[in-house]
Amino acid sequence: MDLLSKYGSQLLDAFWTTIQLTVVSAIGALILGTILAGMRVSPIPVARALGAAYVTIFRNTPLTLIIIFCLFGLSQTLGVRLASESSPTFLVDNNFRLAVLGLTVYTAAFVCESLRSGINTVSLGQSEAGRSLGLTFGQNLRLIVLPQAFRAVIAPLGSVLIALTKNSTIASVIGVSEASLLMKTMIENEAAIFAIGAIFALGFVILTLPTGLLFGWLSKRFEVAR
Repeated sequence: MDLLSKYGSQLLDAFWTTIQLTVVSAIGALILGTILAGMRVSPIPVARALGAAYVTIFRNTPLTLIIIFCLFGLSQTLGVRLASESSPTFLVDNNFRLAVLGLTVYTAAFVCESLRSGINTVSLGQSEAGRSLGLTFGQNLRLIVLPQAFRAVIAPLGSVLIALTKNSTIASVIGVSEASLLMKTMIENEAAIFAIGAIFALGFVILTLPTGLLFGWLSKRFEVAR
């Protein structure tokens, strides 16, 4: 209880940052992953090759390396700035957005593969019916294939989101003040490692358990009848 009273406001701020990282990165990864999934099933060989190369590279690259590259490679070496340098919170905002960028491009590869597996469950006859009606590949994908693919992979996407929530702890390596960075600070300052570990473990369970239950319910609610 002493730890909670001493660090209560900091705990709330840290987990709020974790939630923000997760939500913003999830939106970006869903958009990018959907585009990549479309490329993976595209009739254009170059698009398929680029999509496959992206997934292969980012699925097999450690997230820590991607996050560090965003800071030292993009920001410090190439001069990419994702926040106004005149802002008094430039470093905080820039590092947060770099972390979002890293989490987004990494998670998008897993979203892409989940969606591609969903696309493969859609009957080929439905795509052919769309083409017989004069729909282009993009229209066919948007109107017929993707709606069914999303319904088929709700549960896997939930697992990706849960993994993203836990992966957000990697943002601490570039100084983003999320939960794991506060945990490290508390362990250094307090002689209560088990209590601190229990607090943060409970915090992540509170974040991820409802997500798993929600996506499990949605999966059953919107599953495609076979």
